[in-house]
Amino acid sequence: MKTQIQTNNIKNLSREERGKLIFQSGRIRKQNDFWIVGSQSSFKAYKVSFNGHEPQCTCPDCQLRKGKCKHIFAVELYIKRQIDEEGKITETRGVNIKQYSQKWSAYNKSQTNEKLIFMKLLKDLCENVEQPEYKFGRPTLPFSDMLFGSVMKVYTGFSLRRFMSDMKIAHDYGLVDNVPCYSSLSNFMNKEEVKQIIESLITISSLPLKEIEKDFAVDSSGFSTSRYARWFDYKWGKERKYKVWLKAHLISGVKTNVITGVKITEGQENDSPQLKELVKKTAENFGISEVSGDKAYNSRENFKVIEEVGGTPFIPFKKNVTGKRGGCSIWGKMYHYFMYKHDEFLEHYHKRSNSETIFHMIKTKFRGDIKSKKQIAQFNELLIKVLCHNICVVIQEINELGVKAEFSLEQTREISV
Repeated sequence: MKTQIQTNNIKNLSREERGKLIFQSGRIRKQNDFWIVGSQSSFKAYKVSFNGHEPQCTCPDCQLRKGKCKHIFAVELYIKRQIDEEGKITETRGVNIKQYSQKWSAYNKSQTNEKLIFMKLLKDLCENVEQPEYKFGRPTLPFSDMLFGSVMKVYTGFSLRRFMSDMKIAHDYGLVDNVPCYSSLSNFMNKEEVKQIIESLITISSLPLKEIEKDFAVDSSGFSTSRYARWFDYKWGKERKYKVWLKAHLISGVKTNVITGVKITEGQENDSPQLKELVKKTAENFGISEVSGDKAYNSRENFKVIEEVGGTPFIPFKKNVTGKRGGCSIWGKMYHYFMYKHDEFLEHYHKRSNSETIFHMIKTKFRGDIKSKKQIAQFNELLIKVLCHNICVVIQEINELGVKAEFSLEQTREISV
């Protein structure tokens, strides 16, 4: 009778709790690349393996439910107490989900005063731009005023003609010296040299948060344009077309969502080759502890780059790869971490979800499409969207973390045109 009662009590426990009982009983042993786990109710034994993201068990419960069974929970507890490569015994407790309440006072203050603060911070940024040397022809308006107008136009979302009243307001507040014609702003956006200026301002705009951000994430997303690619379809005997889109490759801090590096490419460009430039760009001004990204960035070269700047790559492995180092020691180490401490790995990896939040913020606030007609202007417009996002992030952190926002040439290399 007593045995029957004990059996019924065990059945009432959750799978995780029953897994803990199996772990405490010591009926687990490692064999090759899998674990042998003894059954709790019979003399049978089941195989547990960790291939890819999801662990697998040969027991009927796992096969039918396609979810974690008690044997998988037991093996996870077993792995978390294994001796690592350095000979230290580590034990990881269950993950405690932290919830953070919204600081509504800081949020309300940021939102209600955002446009005024945005214009003042933008003026400080634009003062870092040098006026090009006058050579011949009609003198041009100051680049700082032209850049101020271009950024504010994207920030407001108005057309160039409707936006002119905002420039007059900025002039009345002393934020610009001149009010350019709307056609002048359009011509300015089509200048190739403007691209480098905006990229430099994006870097400067992220620097007030360099003491806060240590963990970073990489990702990319597409933005549609007004351009169309056309071709003649011989099968159907008619002309076809599709809308051309651009891709923004970003690296960002996972705490404040500030963007520390950006590269704009055509929509068909692969993600993986862009990581090297983004990480090195960020390492010039930030201390990097972790870099997380999805499987698209999984390569030995990317792992090496992240390790060289002092960071740890948390990029999941594809099913067809192995732990062979191939001259990259960090590759084998992270593969072992991914396979045998999977839950701990995912805790770091899922920080990359912040990248999706950032793209949602940009597309919601500054639109997910690009209005400019010409390609150079489209690249510049997308970069300006990123710059606007950074300034808004800094405004939020001024009120929430007490960050002091100062944009000056002393913080980074000089910007020239």
